[in-house]
Amino acid sequence: MFGFSKGQLIAFLLLVAAVVVAPFVFYPIVVMQVLCYALFAMGANLLMGSVGLLSLGQSAFFGLGGYVCGYLVQTTGLTPELGIVAGGAAGAALGVVFGWLVIRRQTIYFAMITLALAQIVYFAAVQDINFTGGENGIQGIPRSALFGRFSLNNDLAMYLVVAVIFLAGFLFVHRIVHSPFGQVVKAIRENEPRAISLGYKAEQYKWIIFILAASLAGVAGAAKAMVMGIVTLSDVGATTSGLVVLMVLLGGIGTIFGPVIGALIVVGMQFYLSQFGDWVVVIQGGIFMACVLVFRRGVIGELAYRLKTAL
Repeated sequence: MFGFSKGQLIAFLLLVAAVVVAPFVFYPIVVMQVLCYALFAMGANLLMGSVGLLSLGQSAFFGLGGYVCGYLVQTTGLTPELGIVAGGAAGAALGVVFGWLVIRRQTIYFAMITLALAQIVYFAAVQDINFTGGENGIQGIPRSALFGRFSLNNDLAMYLVVAVIFLAGFLFVHRIVHSPFGQVVKAIRENEPRAISLGYKAEQYKWIIFILAASLAGVAGAAKAMVMGIVTLSDVGATTSGLVVLMVLLGGIGTIFGPVIGALIVVGMQFYLSQFGDWVVVIQGGIFMACVLVFRRGVIGELAYRLKTAL
């Protein structure tokens, strides 16, 4: 149904097992952050891997999803699942507009325009105190009850929701990549003039991928807002866009499982290296350099190359 090869099916089953066991071994909040950022990175990987476009503005969709979800849940009493859906819809809506503006550009021009558009969103978030809370952000977002019945105040209950969203997003991305639509997108990446000559409208295909990536970023931002109970300017800042690109690079561009490993590495370092204070940046830089030198295709990309299989 989802087009898994034998190797991918084994890897997916191992992933599901890890998702089930993780909250009982590690701090659930940290694991939930990993899953949220992994979903975020999977969307970015759709752009970078399937289309070959580097976006430096994904934080705009991630942050907007968080703000919309947090605001609606806190001020209107919207239930968590509807808040997350609203966050994803907000990301998609912004993706429609931004995609229409940038999709005709390529390479560095595409990257710079997406960065500029994201900065517009960032400065709007700084100024609009009534909606975003400005520099204070939106704090104290209640988890309330799923469907108005099942309380999410317990971390394990919240984890179950995030895990389901993550796995659904993973299967969705995998299906998109391995569908006929995904194959056309790959053809456009490999040889756009030839794809156009065959009658495919390349810009429309790339625009759809851009909107899908924005939707996933919005859902991920909304889910993170529900987990942490807060949305801040850092969620919509340029640093977050850089982090998600780094996650994709570390895991392996164009791989399905790569963004998950990339998110695990980045979030894990942020949490477990915080005790080293000012040396954190130095340690992180050393680890990133080692990964780039040892895993030139990314961790999963290098593993897939050595095993001669797609992951």
